[in-house]
Amino acid sequence: LGVVIWLGQNLDFKTLVQYATGYSMGASSVALFARVGGGIYTKSADVGADLVGKVEAGIPEDDPRNPAVLADNVGDNVGDTAGMGADLFESYVGSVVATVVVGAALGVSQQEAWRWMTLPLGLVCLGLITSVIGIVSIRSFRHLEPQWALNASVGVAVLLFIAMSIVLIPQWVGSMKPFYATLSGLLAGVFIGAVSQFYTSGSPICEIARSAQYGVATNILSGIAVGYMSTVLPLIGIAAAIWIAYATNGLYGIALAGVGMLATIGIVMSTDSYGPIADNAGGIAEVAGFGESVRRITDKLDALGNTTAAVGKGFAIGSAALTALALFAAYQQQAQLKTINLTDAATLVGLFIGVAMPCLFAALTLRAVSRASDQMVDEVRRQFREYGILEGRGEPDYNRCIDIVTRAALREMVVPSISAVAAPLAVGFLLGREALGGFLAGALAMGVVIGLMMANAGGAWDNAKKWIEEGNLGGKGSDAHKAAVVGDTVGDPFKDTTGPSMNILIKLMSIVALVFAPLFLK
Repeated sequence: LGVVIWLGQNLDFKTLVQYATGYSMGASSVALFARVGGGIYTKSADVGADLVGKVEAGIPEDDPRNPAVLADNVGDNVGDTAGMGADLFESYVGSVVATVVVGAALGVSQQEAWRWMTLPLGLVCLGLITSVIGIVSIRSFRHLEPQWALNASVGVAVLLFIAMSIVLIPQWVGSMKPFYATLSGLLAGVFIGAVSQFYTSGSPICEIARSAQYGVATNILSGIAVGYMSTVLPLIGIAAAIWIAYATNGLYGIALAGVGMLATIGIVMSTDSYGPIADNAGGIAEVAGFGESVRRITDKLDALGNTTAAVGKGFAIGSAALTALALFAAYQQQAQLKTINLTDAATLVGLFIGVAMPCLFAALTLRAVSRASDQMVDEVRRQFREYGILEGRGEPDYNRCIDIVTRAALREMVVPSISAVAAPLAVGFLLGREALGGFLAGALAMGVVIGLMMANAGGAWDNAKKWIEEGNLGGKGSDAHKAAVVGDTVGDPFKDTTGPSMNILIKLMSIVALVFAPLFLK
């Protein structure tokens, strides 16, 4: 709706491009605040609750005696639902806008160029329709295991979208080539989701769990190894989609591949929200005293939620790579650069600064969670000590813990957010437009790797802990379980704060470069 409003203003193409990039920059900016702030909120509460409650006091997860438990449950909504919603909305907008901007330069006439510019809107409308059908279809799969039921509903949406695209695209632009570009992105998204599903719910989690028998260090090392291994196939999938899309439609095809990957975002967002809903249900069951049998069911659903969340993040990060590459191409047009020469010293300097940016951003967000968690740990310990909560002498002060993480999230997200906007401007003004091109390339490559690695490693650590809690390797309270809880605690900011923030970072920096490109010509 937002895109249609400014696209229907009867403006010249140059002004439309300015509207489009401004709209996308607004979506990226707010999404960064929502994702980073929400991620800091949810994980500082989660880490604080786990370290003192589960590890030190030995009480169950979400035990109502833990003062941080409500802050943790609120955080599931703040970070994993609202933050992820803003994240995927920004990815959605970015892919459409990048296609519109690149499409404006196509065609021998304005009428022909207009068809290329509006094609992504037709595709996302199809995606919305097929997503609704996919969501409704899940009622037909209730007899299946939850994982298979969700996969089947996604499959319905994807297959319907492919069938409708075969009809729509040739009628819209008179060629089937854009269909192959769109299909390559869609299949790459499904492939990335399948790989994420394997590494966060398949045999790798058993490998991580078994390593927990030998201590915390081996558990963490095993999780990191799985995280890095999980990036290889998705990167190859993204590379294949880029190759096919470029071969069929050039840079416009790459932008269309991003649209194709996110076209069925409605069903992806629905399955992604499954995790925090199940997690909150488990928290409510524990606080309300529903008993161990109910908690076993919610824990099983929550484990599946970690997998669906990893799939959603895989979609977001994979689409970020395609969208950022399309925005990169749009920047190249706006900055009037025919090539970006990596043998040029300034460009190479820009490339290395770009590689450093995701590393800096990861450090800032992880430190933010660490500092906020320190405050939460101190508060929970204080309440246990002074109120005698564990002995039944006093009641926990939930509001105090919620206040701590709210203030910390608002305070700690400022520096990472400002750095994401300031860095491309500084490189552009100080080193020039070609160096900024190298900067964007470096940030794109490094950001995708860190994003995929952290999202999958965090999900794998969490599910390895839950696998032990099901009764394997000694079950709850065993040495392996204690080590797995620490691994899960390390993985929390990996999968819910730093990892998913990477896709917003690379697109926000790309869109900032695109918006300010005319200034770098002077």
